[in-house]
Amino acid sequence: MGLMRKKVLIVQPIHESGIRLLKKEVEVILAPDSSVETVCKEIKGIHGVIVRTAPFTREIIESADKLKVIGRHGVGVDNIDIKAASKRGIPVVHTPNANMVSVAEHTIGFILALAKRLVISDKATREGNFALREEFAASDLDGKTLGIVGAGRVGSTLAGKCKVAFNMKVLSYDPYLSPEKAKEMEVSLCDSLPELLKESDFVSIHVPLTKDTRDLIGEKELKLMKPTAFLINVGRGRIVDEKALAKALKEEWIAGAASDVFSQEPPDPDNPLLKIENIILSPHMAALTKECVIRMATGAAQGVLDVLRGNKAKYVANLDLLKK
Repeated sequence: MGLMRKKVLIVQPIHESGIRLLKKEVEVILAPDSSVETVCKEIKGIHGVIVRTAPFTREIIESADKLKVIGRHGVGVDNIDIKAASKRGIPVVHTPNANMVSVAEHTIGFILALAKRLVISDKATREGNFALREEFAASDLDGKTLGIVGAGRVGSTLAGKCKVAFNMKVLSYDPYLSPEKAKEMEVSLCDSLPELLKESDFVSIHVPLTKDTRDLIGEKELKLMKPTAFLINVGRGRIVDEKALAKALKEEWIAGAASDVFSQEPPDPDNPLLKIENIILSPHMAALTKECVIRMATGAAQGVLDVLRGNKAKYVANLDLLKK
């Protein structure tokens, strides 16, 4: 079968640049919606698929009769049943380099907003509380300590930018980061997570969601942080225990927090974090800049096309499982 006769299903809307790239070689089909039930029906006769954050379950994979490749529009693959895909010999391609600058910049935006109290100050000024300026509660970043949990692509990019721009001391806890690499990055490697939490003025989370990182930050960990410290999560919602974080913020164990991610997305209206003032929230949009959505769309499309052509894709998330 020629490549032009192969079909690629787009589960959720992606940037037109990715669609154009696909249409040069394959037939593109857009799913009516991203529910498991719908995708199970639409996956019949499909050779490749691109998914963003929607669940891509074992049920969907087992419903596929011709599927050769799954493309993830983004970095994390926790929404895809990797074991089921690997069992069927289906590579999961993704775009790990596409969002590192965008997410690092979003994190810096959070750090600045927290340190300078920008959201609180904006609200107070609009309400006529100009006297807020006399509280002298904003702080400088210069010389402060940034603790990075997970020094992968995003974490290492963040480290470099904060060292150069703000003269911050950078610590990292990452079991996979070698001392040689840490030295090259000019980052101080911590032997444990508690060590990093105790010493940092800002703690930023950049690890994937796995069985080992789920609820990585709970009450015990939050109590180790300085009362003047801030927690930033741009990883995955379930890495931080949201109830514990809400308690920590209300009882002022820490000074504040910022999060781009939630355990349930969109967050439940009753989520306690939505009602707390000393946390800044954004709707899982750190990677959704104008430039990044193009990089993710074209990167995912290119990976899918590579596999359908019979070539090796540049980034395969389940390569080790496929080898086994």
